[in-house]
Amino acid sequence: MPITIYHNPRCSKSRETLSLLQERNIEPEVREYLNDVPSAAELKAIIEKLGISARDLLRKKEAEYKEAGLDDASLDDDAVIEAMTRFPKLIERPIVINGDQARIGRPPESVLEILE
Repeated sequence: MPITIYHNPRCSKSRETLSLLQERNIEPEVREYLNDVPSAAELKAIIEKLGISARDLLRKKEAEYKEAGLDDASLDDDAVIEAMTRFPKLIERPIVINGDQARIGRPPESVLEILE
């Protein structure tokens, strides 16, 4: 199963994580998630692999966070995931997936845990 990185080329941490993989002779499937937005089902699977809540995958400092009313703590995971499909900029990045494991590349070295 190929390694996948959910990547934003404008993000320095995402570029660093991709370089870290490539330095280890890993050529991941690169998914530019801002252009190729993951479905709600894909996001649920990613969140499960990460072992976090949907809210933990949100970038809370983006303008869209407030615009979408995501500061409402009563919203359930489905509502949060739906907002991420409408505003993919809200998805924390980069995310590296290897089989049934995933890590957010913050710091980039954290993805090394799932490469062994």
